Amino acid sequence: MIWIVGSTFVFVFMATTMIFVRMKAAKKPASVKKIILPPIFMSTGSLMFLFPQFHVSLAEVAEAIIVGMIFSIFLIKTSNFEVRNQDIYLIPSKAFVFILVGLLIVRTVAKLVMGKSVSIGETSGMFFLLALGMIVTWRLAMLYKFKKLEKKVRVGQFINE
Repeated sequence: MIWIVGSTFVFVFMATTMIFVRMKAAKKPASVKKIILPPIFMSTGSLMFLFPQFHVSLAEVAEAIIVGMIFSIFLIKTSNFEVRNQDIYLIPSKAFVFILVGLLIVRTVAKLVMGKSVSIGETSGMFFLLALGMIVTWRLAMLYKFKKLEKKVRVGQFINE
């Protein structure tokens, strides 16, 4: 139980940090680098799978990634860009905070339910894969939207506002 409480606390801290980072980032123009770097940095967490307590089956890997991809739909739908002075900015979404809180609740309930039959290491591995699947899918969709808008800006379809 202490692991569940501890990991939930860490998740709340990370989510809160993410909210502030995202609010600050919305004040500066978006770029390809800013879109693709977070999942690359996060992928280093895959090193956890070098340790046996975090090993999960191939079916669990697929399940976690698919659920993450489904969760990413909420982030994709609420992530939009706007053009200001020929620069592209990510529009901060009010739904982002609610999505993170919702994911926290889903994650905590799932950990409590799964914790009875799945070890804490496996559960951690599965939730990492879920988050990675969600973030990679979301960021790829953001990159697609960004590049599409960037092309319009380059062609001159947007004039200084």
